[in-house]
Amino acid sequence: MNKNKNHIKKMFDSISDEYDFLNNVITIGQHLKWKSEIVEIAKSVNPKLILDLATGTSDIAINLSQIKNCKIIGVDISNDMLSKAQKKIDKKNLSEIISLKTGDAQNLKFNDNKFDIVTIGYGIRNFEQLEAGLKESHRVLKDDGLLIILETSVPSNKFLKFLYNIYTLTFIPVITRLFSNNPAAYNYLEKSAKEFPYGKNLKNILLKVGFSEVEFKPKMLGASTIYTSKK
Repeated sequence: MNKNKNHIKKMFDSISDEYDFLNNVITIGQHLKWKSEIVEIAKSVNPKLILDLATGTSDIAINLSQIKNCKIIGVDISNDMLSKAQKKIDKKNLSEIISLKTGDAQNLKFNDNKFDIVTIGYGIRNFEQLEAGLKESHRVLKDDGLLIILETSVPSNKFLKFLYNIYTLTFIPVITRLFSNNPAAYNYLEKSAKEFPYGKNLKNILLKVGFSEVEFKPKMLGASTIYTSKK
């Protein structure tokens, strides 16, 4: 599977116009609820500065703007996704709270120990090198800083996994063929979700690169998972 940075950038540029709509359809709107849960987790540590990696159209960054006296920096490799994000931020008058930067999660242009929290929503499975990207998140976090990840996963229950496979192999391809300018991008995203090391496997990787107190909570019967871990 091609995880070259330029390939990923071009892919997300090509689906930026439709991304929010299709994300709502594919997750049956549940992604909005999970992103709200990220805010509740973040509030518990009273952060002052948050880095939202793979910010996309900045749903998570916009949700995080609810936290008082907190600034958010959103970083993404796709300029077109950031353009959509900026329009949403401007419409909500949040430009004083949220700033956006083009950048690579595996080569961040920030000092060590800078952020109270790093959030990553549906982004780490697109890292060209997973461990390198997670090490960068670890580097820019302050001591005792918090990493919050929302990512796709696969149900562990055999029956639920069977239903999940039917859904991803039938419903999603039909929807993307109808509404997407680049259905192949969603074919990639669906395959990457199934190949990604979710659950305990991702927990072990997080521990390996230096994180501690790793916890994970499956959502939508295991189709997505929220992970938290500390530096």
